[in-house]
Amino acid sequence: MKVKKAVIPAAGLGTRFLPATKAMAKEMLPIVDKPTIQFIVEEALASGIEDILIVTGKAKRPIEDHFDANFELESNLREKNKTDLLKLVEETTDVNLHFIRQSHPKGLGHAVLQAKAFVGNEPFVVMLGDDIMEDTIPLSKQLMNDYDDTHASTIAVMKVPHEETSKYGIINPEAEVSNGLYNVNNFVEKPTPEEAPSDLAIIGRYLLTPEIFHVLESQEPGAGGEIQLTDAIDTLNKTQRVFAREFTGKRYDVGDKFGFMKTSIEYGLVHPEVKDNLRDYIIALGAELAKEDTAEKK
Repeated sequence: MKVKKAVIPAAGLGTRFLPATKAMAKEMLPIVDKPTIQFIVEEALASGIEDILIVTGKAKRPIEDHFDANFELESNLREKNKTDLLKLVEETTDVNLHFIRQSHPKGLGHAVLQAKAFVGNEPFVVMLGDDIMEDTIPLSKQLMNDYDDTHASTIAVMKVPHEETSKYGIINPEAEVSNGLYNVNNFVEKPTPEEAPSDLAIIGRYLLTPEIFHVLESQEPGAGGEIQLTDAIDTLNKTQRVFAREFTGKRYDVGDKFGFMKTSIEYGLVHPEVKDNLRDYIIALGAELAKEDTAEKK
């Protein structure tokens, strides 16, 4: 069965970005001039996804507005012949999007469970907004290609520093089936470095079979008192195969302030409108900081 649907959980409170996210959706924070969630939607479309469900929560209405038509703005840009800006605005409206609200933030697993009626009896992709992925073939498409071969759930993983395993779900790989595709013994949610079975961390892209919903409906709360998707995947793995696909492209972690700032700078350095000025500024700033360091050492 062809994978046609994607689910984007976007109901989190965004506490790492307070006070900016007190009344604004974290997913609408821009990387230069594009909201982070638009990168995720663009990856889904580039992968061949036809329908996207965004699971929202309180203060997330701007996400819906962003992907809706704005006739007044479009008319204004059209009248002033600002065709480039008009094209940018219209790009966000030609998407088959659906929305559902997660009334109570009970964890990622609970957010995914809200998509049961939308997904039906089909395989689907889950895409988290904290990770922007770059590769020749979009990561979601890589998982979809694996599904065409295996007809099984496949989770994206990436090697992380061993001391950081407590930040992620970690896989215990059994064997490499093919280049970069692993059989998995079990999945562990946020193990300490001493307990981590590997350095392969789950990184925010999942291709799941619909049987995951039966697991999530009876899943007990795990780490943090929340219904963890990793725990449900580990349970699913006991009854049907779940693979892991190692991602070797570029991952931008925009889930915390420093990662967000690094991503903004890197994208700014290739953005046609600001790249030259930003590059000159960074060079000048580096020289100034070097002078200060030299003066402090004297």
